[in-house]
Amino acid sequence: MGFKLEQTILDKATKSTTAIAWDELLKKEITLFGQFFNNKKKEDFYNELAVLLKAGIHLRESLELLGGNQKKEKLKQFFTTMLSDLDAGQSFSEILQARKAFTEYEYYAVQIGEESGNLSRIMEELGQFFKRKNEQQRSLINAMTYPIIILGTAILVEVFMLRMVVPMFEDIFKQNQVDLPAITLWIIGTSNFIRDYGLLLLLAIVFPIITRKLWMKSEKVQRKKDQLLLRIPFVGSFIKMVFLAQFTQAVALLTASKVPLLHSIQMAKRMIRFYPLRDALAEMEGKIMKGISLHESIKGNDIFGNRMASLIKVAEETNQTEYIFEKLNQQYALEVQQKSKLLSTLLEPIIIVVIGLFVGVILVSMYLPMFKLSSVLG
Repeated sequence: MGFKLEQTILDKATKSTTAIAWDELLKKEITLFGQFFNNKKKEDFYNELAVLLKAGIHLRESLELLGGNQKKEKLKQFFTTMLSDLDAGQSFSEILQARKAFTEYEYYAVQIGEESGNLSRIMEELGQFFKRKNEQQRSLINAMTYPIIILGTAILVEVFMLRMVVPMFEDIFKQNQVDLPAITLWIIGTSNFIRDYGLLLLLAIVFPIITRKLWMKSEKVQRKKDQLLLRIPFVGSFIKMVFLAQFTQAVALLTASKVPLLHSIQMAKRMIRFYPLRDALAEMEGKIMKGISLHESIKGNDIFGNRMASLIKVAEETNQTEYIFEKLNQQYALEVQQKSKLLSTLLEPIIIVVIGLFVGVILVSMYLPMFKLSSVLG
């Protein structure tokens, strides 16, 4: 989504604006099943718009410039309709509110920027928000990619052994009428099951993946998935940390923009896609509306932990809510990076050991009868 400024526009920009790290805009996009205006595009959109606005270029001209540099027709049309709405008298925040691609959180942040005259600053902060969010998603993806590749390769090896190697041994055992131990019979039975029902088993695995976009729309399914993920040792705490980092960053930005704390929590709740945290935020919201302080509404909730409750208590006493949430966000972001590396480091040997055990069981189950057969023939 990068763009080139014309020479006449560059004359308006200062050195500080040209010092933006454009290489960030060339990072790999995080897309899933072809999302139209995903978080990576939002990161680029807000960062580029912030640069143009700081350079003294009007909002309409900035949007027109961004839209003109889009390669995909759908994105060009997206910017064209935004310009039409702007010409019709709608504010920028109203334009975002009318489009499903943008969240209520973005709408209110932009509205605050318009009212305060700090739209360029809000654009920059939104760009930073989505940059961090994308980095957290990358950390999660990077932590899981290599172990998943190892696991997938190992499963293929297991299937190959059960489908091709075990039947060869089975023929030898039948020809020599060898009495087979229970473990060998179990492995042969598994091999026969894969031979007879392997295609159906493959379809049962592939079909849910292909139709994921449909059944994941169900709130009930998503809740069960999130609850299951949360129970997985280490992985659950890592995923929780990713979403806590997003939550604290959102609240820090909104409170810095003078949005009331309760309203900030409500908007952050709508933005979060992790149901255990959403439910915890809904519970927190209800307690605050009853007059309970923020730190008391958090206290005792396993999702947030005692550390957050203690720090927020200090923030309430010193009137430093924005500062504390920013510091919490920095801590969570750092923990996400550290845990992503640790997660990958831990999962690799565990998967290798488990797969090694499976391969060992297959080999032992095949060679036990062979040893018995060789002793009889000897």
